[in-house]
Amino acid sequence: MSRLGAAVNIITTDGPGGRAGFTASAVCSVTDAPPTLLVCLNRSASVYPAFDQNGVLCVNALRAGHQAISGLFGGKTPMAERFAAGRWQRRATGAPVLEDAAVSFDCRIVSRTSVGTHDVLFCQALAISVGDSAHGLIYFDRRYHEIAPA
Repeated sequence: MSRLGAAVNIITTDGPGGRAGFTASAVCSVTDAPPTLLVCLNRSASVYPAFDQNGVLCVNALRAGHQAISGLFGGKTPMAERFAAGRWQRRATGAPVLEDAAVSFDCRIVSRTSVGTHDVLFCQALAISVGDSAHGLIYFDRRYHEIAPA
């Protein structure tokens, strides 16, 4: 699996279940109409109850230079410290939107399927914010790689 490169994302939520976030590379586009993404979330993850209860999330695709914040959201760092590392806004759902993300998809979870240890969350984008940076961040072979347009 380490040779299956993917964009690095911070997935966030807020609502009755509380504010939470985690780093994920298991994210992809499903369809343009309506704009829908899928996000894979381990049911044993400490953040799972918040996402389950809130029913909303934001997929924040990271840009080049975001390695440090990715590490915070991917580890055991307390939630308050994770969110203190970035500047956040709110859009349609109330889920935190990272201000300087490459792109952010503010979504409502519309469906889910359980596969093994994970839930595959199907998420319809209600608002999309496109950042200024066209430089992305991917994770491949257990390392970050910055990408830029040719």
